[in-house]
Amino acid sequence: MVFAATLSTVHELGYARATVERIAAAAGVAKSTVYRRWPSKGELIVDCLLDAFGPAPLEGSGRAELMSAAIRWIAAKIGERGVGDAFAGVFSDAVSDPALRKILSTRLQDPYRLALQDAFGEPEHRVLFFIDVVVGVLLHRMGMTGEPMADADVDALVEMVLRHFADGSRPA
Repeated sequence: MVFAATLSTVHELGYARATVERIAAAAGVAKSTVYRRWPSKGELIVDCLLDAFGPAPLEGSGRAELMSAAIRWIAAKIGERGVGDAFAGVFSDAVSDPALRKILSTRLQDPYRLALQDAFGEPEHRVLFFIDVVVGVLLHRMGMTGEPMADADVDALVEMVLRHFADGSRPA
């Protein structure tokens, strides 16, 4: 209930104006109830994103298929109502908030990074680069246009990323 209210409030008001007070009101709970579980808006948003994303669907017969599925999955998730706005907002706040940055890194990025490392058979630095490229492009598009990336552009992103990653070769 709180997560749905969070995404709805972020979608309707924008990340900056979606205060814990407004989220609590939309969820029909007291602000103190939200703060007991989540000490900050950033922590609430991270848990909300974890809930929205769920586990990465890492199924496929080869690296290219796995990577393509991962890219299309994250593009679709970022395109869901309120999710891209929430992700972009918490990401932006984390730039100047080291505590939030650590939460975002350890609670949101690390589980997906580890799953991708396992699925792709790539070292940490390569998977982090994969995440940077894909999520960075998707959030940039959302920030610049207010809209998720169109399917044709997701197709182009998949092609570009696969050229660099899918064959398993590593740059010198």
